[in-house]
Amino acid sequence: MANSMTAFGRAKALSADGSKNITCEIKSVNSRYLDCTVKISRVYSYLEEKVKAYLTCKGISRGKVEIYIGVEIIEQKGLETALDSAAAASYIAALYRLRDEFDLPDDISVMRVAQNRELFTTVRPDEDAEQDWNDVLLVLDPAIDSFLERRAAEGERLVADISAKIEGIREITKKIAELSANDIQGYSQKLTERIKKLLSDFDVELSEQRILTEAAIFADKAAIDEEMVRLESHFKTFYEIVGSPEPAGRKLDFLLQEMNREINTTGSKANNSEIAHLVVDVKAELEKIREQIQNIE
Repeated sequence: MANSMTAFGRAKALSADGSKNITCEIKSVNSRYLDCTVKISRVYSYLEEKVKAYLTCKGISRGKVEIYIGVEIIEQKGLETALDSAAAASYIAALYRLRDEFDLPDDISVMRVAQNRELFTTVRPDEDAEQDWNDVLLVLDPAIDSFLERRAAEGERLVADISAKIEGIREITKKIAELSANDIQGYSQKLTERIKKLLSDFDVELSEQRILTEAAIFADKAAIDEEMVRLESHFKTFYEIVGSPEPAGRKLDFLLQEMNREINTTGSKANNSEIAHLVVDVKAELEKIREQIQNIE
């Protein structure tokens, strides 16, 4: 399955108790491996590794992925403010001593004492990890679904474009094979005419067997049958890879290297300028495909 590594997904939901608005955004670009970064609100920060593991379980295996989970507190539920009575008594006693010792105005009041925030503590309820995770899933699941849909859609477009290029290369290689066959077929006749012309002044009889031998040597050196057969096999393998449910990027990258190797060998055997130009065309198309493959998971 050829999924693109470039995509974006977003979701927003209200927590189960209605106290929080939660937002999740996922975006990714291409990367050789899976590189996942999670930026999560402090409320759920202890769930960071669980979010990463969940992403992997959803089948995401490559790409530089960034996940943001933000929380907007609508209502503080379960929080209690407690007074540290012992600290408050000590603090007030110190204020009275300060008043008496320095003969200061007596303006000690509740609001004046309350300005000392250290006298109060906020008591939070015990963490409910299961409920927190369920709240995160309210946005994480739909964001991942949207993200995967876009990766698949972009992957389809990439495969369609690459397939068109593969078919174009296929047509070019057919022309190369025809030109090569014609070159080999005409070589014996050209060789005979050339040697006859050179030896005409010396009345030397030309050995037919010798010409056949030379033609056979040339045919063996110039033959590209094996390269063409292997290229055709690679074309078929391409369609097998993109039709498989497995991630395709690395396999396609390797397959493209093999295609390049065969066309380079073909070019090195070419004794025909037209073939040489066609080989350049194929290499240019393969380079375009290589750039596109870098975006496939």
